[in-house]
Amino acid sequence: MGLETLTGLNRAAVLLICIGEEATARIFEELSDDEIRQVTRTMATIEHIPLDVKEKVFNAFRDAQKRYAGLFVKGGDFAKKAIAATPGEQRANFLLDQFISGTETKSLETIALMAPRMVAGLLEQEHPQTVALVLSTQHIEHAAEILTHLPEKMRSDVVYRISKIEKVSPEVITRIEDALHREIGLVSGKAHKKVGGVDAVVGILNHMKNNLESEILDEMEQTDPEMAEEIRKKMFTFEHLITLDGRSLQMILREVNNDSLTLALKTASEQMKEKIFANMSTRAAEMIKDDLEAMGPVRLSEVEMMQQAIVKIAMKLEEEGKLVLGTGGGDELV
Repeated sequence: MGLETLTGLNRAAVLLICIGEEATARIFEELSDDEIRQVTRTMATIEHIPLDVKEKVFNAFRDAQKRYAGLFVKGGDFAKKAIAATPGEQRANFLLDQFISGTETKSLETIALMAPRMVAGLLEQEHPQTVALVLSTQHIEHAAEILTHLPEKMRSDVVYRISKIEKVSPEVITRIEDALHREIGLVSGKAHKKVGGVDAVVGILNHMKNNLESEILDEMEQTDPEMAEEIRKKMFTFEHLITLDGRSLQMILREVNNDSLTLALKTASEQMKEKIFANMSTRAAEMIKDDLEAMGPVRLSEVEMMQQAIVKIAMKLEEEGKLVLGTGGGDELV
């Protein structure tokens, strides 16, 4: 290990190791998550730091301090915060719009500041894949609002495409930014983006209003039943039933026969079982407990299938307006 062969990241890792954990932790407070990931991965590869390398790194750091003496700031962020603190909300919003329009702001970042209905109007003529990529870069709540205002015929296709996205190359991001630039008149730029995937879809659909997520998943099921099922499983699972109030849980249990429920409880947590037993008659609960003890080995796929069937019952009851999934409460029968 020689100083002349070390990259800037290597030198940073060596320096941080040498100054100790406490000082490094304080420095990490000023770094982005991506910067921390990069430097810690490099630190993990270092097993020995020769004395001469340590001294040269420290000397290089002191030289850099002298050359770059002063204050390093993120001017853009500082300006935005200063404008936001300006008295008068209307004036502050106007100044912020002017600032963003007059600086090199990435189009995808600007989308985050626009009203969802306006963004939907901007995107509705774009290809569904482009819309999916754009929504994948936005905060979940914002993406859900935008999706709500898109044409009904587009929603399912866009959501399906989001579920298939994992990472996007800088070149693709650039092309999207260029396209948006033509629409909103801002300077485009490059950015590495990790976007999309099933988890992103689950987050977006969980924030949809007016029960639109059910319509979207029903349409997606016609194209890719497996993907729709995977998304449904992540949106509301069998174990999530534990969050329901007693009356809602009892309503679901009335739709399930004891044999099916016994199989579904095979892999359930003890807390889940107790919640179920507390919301059915003592006799029925005792019968299921006995059946569980006597039950031999079963395929995990069969248990999961039965659990999902019960979840579908719960979702159907929600669609009918008879209950709301995910609510807490305590109208339990003891």
